[in-house]
Amino acid sequence: MRARPHGLGRMLLALLTVLVLFGASRSGEAQQTRVFRVGVIHQGGSYDQAIIGLQEGLKELGWKQGEQYLLHMRNAKGDLKAVGAAASSLEAEKVDLICTFSTSTTLSARDATKSAPIVFHVGTDPVKIGLVKSFRQPGGRLTGVYSQVTDLTAKRLQILKEMVPRLRRVMSFYNPDNPSALESVKVAREGAQQLNVTLVERPVRSVEELRAAMRALRPGEVDGLLHISDAMLTSQSELLVDIVRTKKLPLIMQDKESVVRGGLASYGVSYHMGGHLTAKYVQRVLLGEKPADLPIEQVDRLQLVINLKTARLLGLQIPESLRQRADEIIQ
Repeated sequence: MRARPHGLGRMLLALLTVLVLFGASRSGEAQQTRVFRVGVIHQGGSYDQAIIGLQEGLKELGWKQGEQYLLHMRNAKGDLKAVGAAASSLEAEKVDLICTFSTSTTLSARDATKSAPIVFHVGTDPVKIGLVKSFRQPGGRLTGVYSQVTDLTAKRLQILKEMVPRLRRVMSFYNPDNPSALESVKVAREGAQQLNVTLVERPVRSVEELRAAMRALRPGEVDGLLHISDAMLTSQSELLVDIVRTKKLPLIMQDKESVVRGGLASYGVSYHMGGHLTAKYVQRVLLGEKPADLPIEQVDRLQLVINLKTARLLGLQIPESLRQRADEIIQ
């Protein structure tokens, strides 16, 4: 009689063990199958390389796309109004965070959302532009990487002057509704005055206006073009390079990717590198850290890239002193 309860107890214990193990297995399975959703808003053009950099950075951190995270891509194609709509829809879809590339895109995404964490890569001082409270303690729900782009506008004009000693009139296109572009133009004006160069400003409020203004450029109207820190302009990097070739106008840009495509020169950042650096912030926020407590990373690795093939096409002889200072020369 005593053996029966003992046997029954063993059976109950075995059943309980199975249930516990099954529950633990299901819990572990649930953790493993959690797929984070990352909204990405960019403007196209050279920013495509930032997306590649982000994906490669996450891969190096051990994250597998499709298994541990999904990217919900939104390409605004140079339209700032489209950014707000994209950000609102991503927040409504309850993505885990929104990743933005460019200052104007980040500002628009912030203004269009209420609670979604935002990880950014921007080219204008994020404290100065009002994105965060400080580099050490961002506060709020935004954090990320800052690469100097806007502050280097005058330096790029100086380099263009070195490459084109006859430079007297230089044209810049920009969106007057973009705070980052306005700051860049201000820096360009100051630099032009110091170099005794006339800055010809062409405000444009849409990609269509920009394309029309570029194609309307007349021979001899200006001696060169200066890339203002404007996401709309960067979104049209292929058109900019085409203008260099067809109009035979020297243009200095802010990103390496455009020079690889055929631009004359750039001084500033690699968007690929910016996206790569952003990956670790994406990882940390997804794993539960608060953007408010993650210090902004400031990138000081600037690159001067020169395309000698394009220089020859334009009939330019790049000074040896400038070649020696270049970080990369494309033959």
